[in-house]
Amino acid sequence: MNETVISSLQNPQVKRLVLLQQKSSERRKQGVFVVEGLRELQHCQEAGYQIESVFLCPELAKDTRPSAPHLFTVTPKVYEKIAYRGSTEGVVAVVFDKPLTLNELKLSSSPLLVILERVEKPGNLGAVLRSADAAQADAVIVCDPLTDLHNPNLIRSSIGAIFTVPTVACSSEECIQFLKDRNIQILTAQLQDSHLYYDVDMQQPTAIVMGTEATGLTQQWREAASAHIRIPMLGRLDSLNVSVSAAILLFEAVRQRQIVAL
Repeated sequence: MNETVISSLQNPQVKRLVLLQQKSSERRKQGVFVVEGLRELQHCQEAGYQIESVFLCPELAKDTRPSAPHLFTVTPKVYEKIAYRGSTEGVVAVVFDKPLTLNELKLSSSPLLVILERVEKPGNLGAVLRSADAAQADAVIVCDPLTDLHNPNLIRSSIGAIFTVPTVACSSEECIQFLKDRNIQILTAQLQDSHLYYDVDMQQPTAIVMGTEATGLTQQWREAASAHIRIPMLGRLDSLNVSVSAAILLFEAVRQRQIVAL
C-alpha cells in the first residue's frame, strides 16, 4: 500500500476527487465513484467492491486505517474540502464501479422487489433503499433513472443500503419483460382503478411499482400491471412521499408473509 501525505487544496488528487463527487459524467467516464464514511465503506467492501484509493484524515479517523492500494493522508483543511458532509469519520474512498444487470439478480423462491420509475431525487431513492433493506427485499430496480445510482447524496441518504440491497438500473421495457418471464406479479401504486393495498395478496412473487410524486407511473406500467393498489388517503392531499409509500407497501408484504410463516 502506497501512502502519500496531502496538505494542499490544489493537489491533483484532491481536484479529481471533488470532480468525481460533483459530476456523474466523470464517474461514468472513469468507472469509479466516491464513498464517504466508515460504515458506508464497510458495506461497500462487504458487497465485493474494490477500492482504488482512500483519503484519510488521522485527526478524525482515530485508529481507522482502511486497506487500499493507495492511501492519501490529508490534513483537516483538505478533508473539509473533500468531505461531502461534515460528520463522517474522516474517511473518503474512490471505489471501482461494477454495475449489476437484471440477469445477474439472485432472487428468492418468492421474491419481493421494489420498482421505481423515473424517480429523480437521490434522497428519496436512498430512503427507499433503507426500507428495502429493512424489509429484506430481493432487489430495487430503477427504471429509466433520472439520477446516478452512485450520487453522493444517494449513498449518504441510504446509509450504505445501496450496497446491501442489489440495485439495478434499466429501461421500463426490460424490467416489465423480466418480471413477466419470471411470473412475478406487478402491483402498481396508483389512485385510479385500484384496490386497497392490504386487500391484495403479496405472499406470491411480487414487484411493487411506484412512479414520481408529480406524474405517477407511465401508461406502460399501468397496462402491464397484475393489479393496481392504493394507500387510503384520509386527509385533503392525495399523495405521499415515494419513500413513505414504499415503506408502507413493503411492510404489508412482510406482514402477510410472516403470517403464513407462523
